[in-house]
Amino acid sequence: MQSLYVEGNSVMHRISPRLKLLSLAAFSIALFVTGNLVLLSIAALLAAIVYRMVGLPLRDGLRRLRPIFLTIAVVALFNLIFHPWQEALVPLLRLTALMLFAATLTATTSITAFIDEVTALARPLERTGWVQADDIGLALGLVLRFVPEIVGRYQAIREAHIARGLKIRPTTLLAPLIILTLKDADNIAAAIDARGIRRHGS
Repeated sequence: MQSLYVEGNSVMHRISPRLKLLSLAAFSIALFVTGNLVLLSIAALLAAIVYRMVGLPLRDGLRRLRPIFLTIAVVALFNLIFHPWQEALVPLLRLTALMLFAATLTATTSITAFIDEVTALARPLERTGWVQADDIGLALGLVLRFVPEIVGRYQAIREAHIARGLKIRPTTLLAPLIILTLKDADNIAAAIDARGIRRHGS
């Protein structure tokens, strides 16, 4: 499987995963507390600067952001239809800043480090009996692994349609994408069960 992690020795690479996760949480809260366009613009600019510090070539960095940015653009467009442009700009800036900061974290933190930190942070919640910290870490790791895989598969299916001269339609793209993704999910679930990873307390 592909990974969002990028090898490097930038400042963001050297910061501890826990500090980065806590910073992301604090940054997210701050973004949604304020609706000031100036502050949100500054936050988006700072997030863009931090993302550039990862060291990715500009084209590669933008390609990574394209799928999620298209989603943000659609949300912004709907807001623009029903609200004044000032109000529509608020979620656009919020989500863009959040996307850039989150992309920085996934590019500078390995999946193993993510899983270890999230599992450690979730460990106190086990006392409630509602969650298993290992399951939370495993779920996060699978999500981080699947995202680039699904995006890559979508692009491959789209290119196959173009090569065959077929018209690009959401229905013809999503059906094979969903089927292939579900097959992968079944295979991974079977592998997890075979290794007894989720057999808590047995």
